[in-house]
Order: sequence, then C-alpha cells, then structure tokens
Amino acid sequence: MPSRRKTSAHHYIGLMSGTSGDGVDAVCVHFDEDAPQVALAAHCYQPYPESLRERLLSLMVPGENEIDRMGTLEGELAEIFAAASTEVHRQAGLAAHEIAAIGSHGQTIRHRPRGPHAFTLQIGDPARIAERTGITTIADFRRRDMAAGGQGAPLVPAFHQWLFGHATRTRAIVNIGGIANITVIPAADRRAVAQGFDTGPGNALLDGWVRLQTGAPQDTDGRLAARGQADGALLALLKDDPYFMAPPPKSTGREHFTLKWLDDRLQRLGRDLGAANVQATLVALTADTITEALAPLGPEEVYLCGGGTANPVLMAALTSRLAIPIQTTARLGLDPQLVEPTAFAWLAREALAGRPGNLPSVTGARHPVVLGALYPA
Repeated sequence: MPSRRKTSAHHYIGLMSGTSGDGVDAVCVHFDEDAPQVALAAHCYQPYPESLRERLLSLMVPGENEIDRMGTLEGELAEIFAAASTEVHRQAGLAAHEIAAIGSHGQTIRHRPRGPHAFTLQIGDPARIAERTGITTIADFRRRDMAAGGQGAPLVPAFHQWLFGHATRTRAIVNIGGIANITVIPAADRRAVAQGFDTGPGNALLDGWVRLQTGAPQDTDGRLAARGQADGALLALLKDDPYFMAPPPKSTGREHFTLKWLDDRLQRLGRDLGAANVQATLVALTADTITEALAPLGPEEVYLCGGGTANPVLMAALTSRLAIPIQTTARLGLDPQLVEPTAFAWLAREALAGRPGNLPSVTGARHPVVLGALYPA
C-alpha cells in the first residue's frame, strides 16, 4: 500500500450507505486544522434504483450464487458512489484536484464480528471510484480494526468524540440508522475513555415490516406505528435475544435482525396482532434497547442523528423513556442526516495523516490502528 501522504487540499468527501440500503449520502466538507470544527461545503443524496435495492437487501442475508451477485452489485454501487462524489464537489464549486480524498464506507453486506475467523464485508469498488473521479479514495475501514482483535464497528464514535466532546458534561450521541448505535463521551475534565456499541435494530425492522405489509420503502412519519399499540408479550419475546444481554464491545447487522427473526417470534406469540400493532412494538423495541443501553452510562445530554430522527413516533418514544432532554445534532451544528458521511470524510483525513481512527474502548481492538486502504487518484 502506498505511504500516507500530506496534501495541500483540505476538503474531503464522505460517502455513507448504511444498513437501510436505500441510497448513498455524500458530503463535501472542510476540517479546521487546529480545532475540532467542520464546515459543510455541499451535500447530496443519491437513492438506489428500486431494482438495485431489492437485489442488495437480498444479498444482505445468506442465499444462492452470492459471489456473482456480489460482483455485479459491487460495480453498480461504485458507479453510484462515484457519481455522488462528482456531484457533491461540483455543487461545492471545487475541482477534483481540490479534494484531498474520498472516504467511502461502502455498503455492508455481511458483518460477522465474532468467532475465530471473524470478518466483515463492504462492497462498492473503491478502485473504480478513484478511477471515475480522479480523486484518491480510502475505503475498507473496518478490517484493520478486526485484524487488531476488534469488531470493526462502530467506527463513528471516534469522530463523535473529536467533534462533539464537551469540557464538563458527559454527552451521548445516538445514531439511528438501520442498526442503532450509541457513543457516550465523558467530559474532557474526567479523563475517562469514550464508550460505544450497537444497541440493536434502529430502522431496519421498521422499514422491513412496513415494506412487507404495504410495499412502501419506509414508515413515513411513523404513520403505521401511530395507528397501533405496542404489545407487551411480543416486545418481551423480541427483547429476549442474547445480543441485548451481551456486554460490549458488540456490533451487529441485518444478518442477525432479519424479518425471519421477527417472524419466528410472531409465530411463537401465536396470535395475529395486525400490522400497525407489530410496527408500534418494533418502535418500542428500538426505543427500549437504546434507552436501556444508555441508562448505566449516565449521560447528561443526549443528541440524536441518523434516519430515525425523521420518525416522529420513534422520537416521541425515546423522549418519553429518557429522563433528560433529547435534541438532534443540529443543535451542535451538524445536520443529523449528515453525521455519518462526515465521519467517513474525517476518517479519510485521519488515514492520510497516518493517525489512528478507531477507539479500542469501543471496538475491543488491542490497540489503536490507522484505518482504511488507499487507492490513489
């Protein structure tokens, strides 16, 4: 791999496609070299064509002919990622040579963080992104952490700590994507390490259930859930999963919390609840598992980001469960929908500078490591 290099360009592009698998968010940002500050130059969202999304969601669970299907999707995703990168720096009024690097998370299709041969796999060919854009691309951020004994996820807590840390107050950042994760950042004057982990399903089951029932890609404004009532018996069956009781470090994905996982528990329940009541119960599952994960960590402030912040029913459920006020990261100066892509732009910056990008206290790695593989322009 080429040596890490310094660059005179200070703008970075971040690309994030999460476990919801609905499209890619792209940001073009400038990082202050002397302080934890970020300036947004432009952002755009490139949705996946419906046919691609269907094939992608199918690939996220074990099935037939996976290698051929993966190879085809890898190229298709790379073209979308490259197009989003070009569009976002065009919107920012910048040429390709003015971008230091693209940080591409890629699209996770399998995450197996435990066992003697743990692995993780993100697709979206970074070589093709570099070739199409003419911009150095850094990708495959998770695997070096796993090589050092970590789980390779979540990786955004290091960025949360850099940007959102406070001198005297312990803050929690809650990201609700397809999978939800938390970062608890101790006040700087307390000399403690940040903690974080995946709490369980965020939007993945909510989206999957409404898609199965209505064909819609998501429960817009939480309308289906708002018509139902959470069922205590089903909620207990859902929460009786070893993952929720396992201590951190821990991370998970769609391959664990599948619609089959939900259907198995509905079958055990043995009665028809109706679509709206199941959806309301899934909202309760996400809200409960987030708040129960936060409780022993004692945050004094909670800030939310990710797609789940657009669901008012989920937001209300979290508000009702937390004894402290919650706000989105917009209050801290960064749009909640743009935190994750900005994090991968920052991880690209750290990689170019040769600085570690993981937090061993979060991932369980034996030591800090520089993350990512570099594909030169």
